[in-house]
Amino acid sequence: MSYLKTLPDGLEVTVRATPRGGRDALDGVVALSDGREVLKIRVKVAPEDGAATAAVARVLAQAAGVAASQVRLTSGATARVKTFRISGDAAALVAALTQAVSAPAGKARK
Repeated sequence: MSYLKTLPDGLEVTVRATPRGGRDALDGVVALSDGREVLKIRVKVAPEDGAATAAVARVLAQAAGVAASQVRLTSGATARVKTFRISGDAAALVAALTQAVSAPAGKARK
């Protein structure tokens, strides 16, 4: 199952968050033990008071090339595996995220 799901008004993205990861970055796509694909995102901040979730949303927004206000958490507020919804043109969002994930480390879309 893909980590991306297109919706009429945007895109749903399943991510695995790694707080205290040393840097804010995309770490590629991985399969969980149950077979689901997720986009790995690491952030510098600790998982306290939603700070890590907010940081993950910012990294995701930057990778998709949208404003942070277009990204919202739909499930997994306190879990490592989270689902976000990104508002916008689904095809453009898929293209931007695919490009960002395949970019060499440190070269993600700004």
